[in-house]
Amino acid sequence: MKKILSLTTCLLFLTLSSFLAIQVTAQTKPSISKETPEQKLKRMQWWTDARFGMFIHWGLYALPARHEWVKNKERITNETYQKYFDEFNPDLFEPKKWAKEAKAAGMKYAVLTTKHHEGFCLFDSKYTDYKATKTAAKRDLVKEYVDAFRAEGIKIGFYYSLIDWHHPDFTIDEVHPQRPLINSDTAYARLNKGRDMTKYRTYLYNQVTELLSNYGKIDILWLDFSFPGKYGKGKDDWNSVALIKQIRKLQPGIIVDNRLDLGSYSDGEDFDTPEQVSPKELEKYKGKTWETCQTFSGSWGYYRDENSWKTHRELLDLLITSTSNGGNLILNVGPTARGEFDYRATNALDSLSQWMHANSKAIYYCTFAPGTFQVPEKDKLTYNAAAKRLYVHLFEYPATGNLVLPGYKGKIKYAQFLHDNSELIMKEEGNDILLTVPVKKPGYEIPVVELTLN
Repeated sequence: MKKILSLTTCLLFLTLSSFLAIQVTAQTKPSISKETPEQKLKRMQWWTDARFGMFIHWGLYALPARHEWVKNKERITNETYQKYFDEFNPDLFEPKKWAKEAKAAGMKYAVLTTKHHEGFCLFDSKYTDYKATKTAAKRDLVKEYVDAFRAEGIKIGFYYSLIDWHHPDFTIDEVHPQRPLINSDTAYARLNKGRDMTKYRTYLYNQVTELLSNYGKIDILWLDFSFPGKYGKGKDDWNSVALIKQIRKLQPGIIVDNRLDLGSYSDGEDFDTPEQVSPKELEKYKGKTWETCQTFSGSWGYYRDENSWKTHRELLDLLITSTSNGGNLILNVGPTARGEFDYRATNALDSLSQWMHANSKAIYYCTFAPGTFQVPEKDKLTYNAAAKRLYVHLFEYPATGNLVLPGYKGKIKYAQFLHDNSELIMKEEGNDILLTVPVKKPGYEIPVVELTLN
């Protein structure tokens, strides 16, 4: 316990300066709460230590199995979409199995879609009958998820869509399935006759209150998403200020994403959410507080015929690049309509579990390296200040058997492979350190060298 506390203390010190720099800009903006920068750092410390989480997108869209936006893309009406509600019966749903797979892969927190844009609720809300307990499932699937993941020591997160394509008072906008073919004030006025966003806001507020009141401590809330504009929706449509005040009142320690359109407030969001971007693009977030959300394939929901699945190397690249730039990675699984992970997702999780079992020390409690350490060509660095460890992720394994650490003379006490703690012989060459590594690459896609610093 004392060791963990020391790690946290050191990382608090490491990140405080960059956080305070952001706060200087934030001071020109109005605030919603009275939280200090130091209090925010402490509240979010477990999350920045964790670095790796699981997203789970699951809903009625698993039945058509052709993208979670299928209702939008195919302009499906509520009446036609009803068949998926009638047929929803996830007979293989075993959240304990999900939780064990997430834990084995090294994921420290999870976020489940309690309601996606389609409006279907996986939880037993008293404000609608459009929920799992009214289907053949007859179960509060959110409660079972919470119980299973909490039992494995995984932090609990909820995703809740601000959008609702099923609710009769949610006004039709530019991303609604029943949007007009051509945008015009007249067309929207006609389509929205009888709809009342005031009533929908009350529904939204009540459901978020349910989620944050009925399931114990909730660690993360992902609200998705705002798209302000003439035919879009933003903070005034959600009454975001009142909503986030209620969220913080119910769950004072919760971490909230940046999709409530509250960027004009100094404390309207806790982290940025670059979505489906390349590792190269993540470099520009260095020094900020952020989490990249990524899919194993090209879809968030289960998509049977989609084949652009990321390779093991691509997934490791996202994880390592996120950590090496001071950010988090949340990787998404889209369970099938029967309630189990697709075999391709399971294979990907298994490959990650092998790598994380051996190399997780290079991810947890780590961030970007100080500028005094030059990154070896084509490799990446992660850094644990408290443990005085620098990790070299060998994206291109040295075929010569020699790894050059440029300008590292006098900085390194000891070198070893992380996966087995086997020593790597060091030799000085000018201002560089030369490590002798075996010609045969270890059995990991990206091996990691652990350097103990002076």
